[in-house]
Amino acid sequence: MASTRLQLVFLAPIIALLVSSGALGAAAMAGSSLAAAQSGVFSLDSYGARGDGTHDDAQALSNAWKAACASPRPAVVLVPGGKRYLLSEVVKLSGPCRSASVTLTVQGTLVASPNRADWSDRDRRHWIVFRAVDGLTVNGGGVIDGNGETWWKNSCKINKALPCKEAPTALSFHYCTSLRVQDLKIVNSQQIHMSIEDCTNVQLAGLSITAPGTSPNTDGIHITRSNGVQVTNCKIKTGDDCISIENGTHNLHVSQVVCGPGHGISIGSLGDDDSRAEVSGITVDSVRLYGTTNGARIKTYQGGSGYARDITFQNMVMGGVKNPIIIDQSYCDRAKPCREQGSAVEVSNVVFRNIRGTTVTKDAIKLSCSRNAPCHGITLQNIDLRMEGGNGAAESTCQNAKWRKAGTVLPQPCTSQNETRRQVAATEQPL
Repeated sequence: MASTRLQLVFLAPIIALLVSSGALGAAAMAGSSLAAAQSGVFSLDSYGARGDGTHDDAQALSNAWKAACASPRPAVVLVPGGKRYLLSEVVKLSGPCRSASVTLTVQGTLVASPNRADWSDRDRRHWIVFRAVDGLTVNGGGVIDGNGETWWKNSCKINKALPCKEAPTALSFHYCTSLRVQDLKIVNSQQIHMSIEDCTNVQLAGLSITAPGTSPNTDGIHITRSNGVQVTNCKIKTGDDCISIENGTHNLHVSQVVCGPGHGISIGSLGDDDSRAEVSGITVDSVRLYGTTNGARIKTYQGGSGYARDITFQNMVMGGVKNPIIIDQSYCDRAKPCREQGSAVEVSNVVFRNIRGTTVTKDAIKLSCSRNAPCHGITLQNIDLRMEGGNGAAESTCQNAKWRKAGTVLPQPCTSQNETRRQVAATEQPL
């Protein structure tokens, strides 16, 4: 007994020293990390995260990711439920990973810092970035909160006296293959909510994306330079395009999406700053739009080159949409008017089929195409668009557009290839 007391007395100062130096905490964390490696689940809490919404947990997420990425077996990075994990800086989660599959399961909330000064001018465009990861899944039913109110108030689109500066995209995926993003809530992004760039074989499903209709540049899903993307069963409410489809997008299929408020489903803008754009194989199917600025839209700047072709918008229902069907080859979103130029991105083989609903402006269909590169191969089939509240007949505008009938086309946009404001006759089919 005396010997035992002597050992405890002797060890007491050593234990006190270990506690005061944090060595025991580090040892416990190392033990948790070892357990995570054995189970394949790498929880942020095992890497020192607080989850109180106040302390910065960016390093904990980075460390958990690195450990999961280095695992030889399928790995899960877990954001536990019921907590708010503050990420007050850009977090870059990079591959390639040793594991054939890595999953980020967000059950709680990842929240951005409200302080704009936490982003340096070196990288104001990003918040959470995945790069060069194959076999990545992001899921969990949790929340990605961009905390964007401060950014919106300081946007030049809200305050014209301020200089125009970039703001972060909440969730970015660069150079990823076999990517799955599903069952997430993404809210109040600083700018774009989700960006898919240079990716292949992508499935986005069951996403809820929400920001006020007045929030500037808060596109829901932005897709560029990517091939084989599917977007299904998503609800998107934003202050900009619900889905923006940019240069280099091929073989995209969008279905079962509800959009509004927002600027609709947009291909473009393409060809800005005299650039070349290539977009093809786009299908937008079974989409509902409510109170949006646009419905099915293709927009290109003058002076560009390339093509937007083999595009189908079909089975769409619109309620109170301002521009239900629009092709605009003279798009200009600049402080000074854009000058007329001789070249344009060629728009061809575009089908608008089975589109019905109401418009809040007279021009239900606008085909405003380039004089030097007219739109061609435009097909309209079974279109039924009426003025909201029965306030007169809807109309259409055609400029330099070569369109054709396919079966019964209602409304007929123009009786010639270059005509404006023809009255639209709607079918008697009820909405």
